[in-house]
Amino acid sequence: MTATLTQPVATEQTGVPLRTALRTAARWIGALAGAVTLFAVLLLAKGVDPVAALTGMVAQAFTGPSLEQIVIKATPLVLGAMAVVLPARAGLTNVGGEGQILIGAVAAAGVGLSVPGPAALPLMLLAGAAGGALWAGVAAAMRLVVGVNEAVTTLLLNYVALDVMLYLIYEPWKDPHGSGQPATRPLEIVQRMPLVSGTAVHMGIVVALLVAGAVWLVLRGTSFGFHLSVVGGNPEAARRAGLPVARLILAAMLLGGAFAGLAGAVHLAGVEFKLRPGLTTNIGYIAFLAAWLARHRPLPAVGAALLLAAVTVAGDSLQLDSGLPAATVNVLMGLVLLAVLGWSRHARR
Repeated sequence: MTATLTQPVATEQTGVPLRTALRTAARWIGALAGAVTLFAVLLLAKGVDPVAALTGMVAQAFTGPSLEQIVIKATPLVLGAMAVVLPARAGLTNVGGEGQILIGAVAAAGVGLSVPGPAALPLMLLAGAAGGALWAGVAAAMRLVVGVNEAVTTLLLNYVALDVMLYLIYEPWKDPHGSGQPATRPLEIVQRMPLVSGTAVHMGIVVALLVAGAVWLVLRGTSFGFHLSVVGGNPEAARRAGLPVARLILAAMLLGGAFAGLAGAVHLAGVEFKLRPGLTTNIGYIAFLAAWLARHRPLPAVGAALLLAAVTVAGDSLQLDSGLPAATVNVLMGLVLLAVLGWSRHARR
């Protein structure tokens, strides 16, 4: 009799998470479908057949070379997303990924131009991480010393970082043997990221996944991650509990900047091979969207980065086949972000 009575309870308890998961999946699908529907309406307004355009995007994304390009484009996005995820756990908004990526690339290029041979690559990665950390540290210091919100300072520092890079490639670091365009000389072959065997994908993807896994472990299973959560939840309560709030904020921003700087170094050594205008193609801003899509969770942010990279690669068909501007794909990204965030807010209510 006891077994007969308890069995329905166990079944009911098992079914509750399943129903919740199904409802969550249905809401995600509905949110994404809503974003795609709005995008289709915009395509119609531009005189483009939405079915043909969207079908072309999907076909473009799932060819062999495109899949490799998705992984390549997602690599710095994953690292840039971690630059947002970790500070967010401490209640910080790091909008400066773009500038930190640029400074990381500049620091890595400086090492590459100065240190010949294969020994340069690990030094470039370290220099990139250090450069990004120092750039984020400027915003952290302004937050802690004079109380300026880090969202403002990190955003403004993006433009300063761009000016720093442009000055270098127009003046002291410009390749004297180049075509006359503002750019540094290319990295040596041995200074570049090695490729995954038989593909065009470089080993930076391994670095990015290792960093994402490390961030997940730190936030989930260490006292440092727990302390960051306490600071993010209630800084005043954390301070009264004896936590070193200022040091935790500084550490979160420095680590976030280091991840973004590493993204810049990896992108330079794996894809670009030299500093030039348009080096990052808004990597930092897209990575910020990826982190928000994942609600600042490390492992889902990897999936969000892959999704946005796929949208970027698939969006090439909008230019080639439909004759739409390159910025059209950014509209789709924005609609996806708004749909998911709107669903998340509705779900919390």
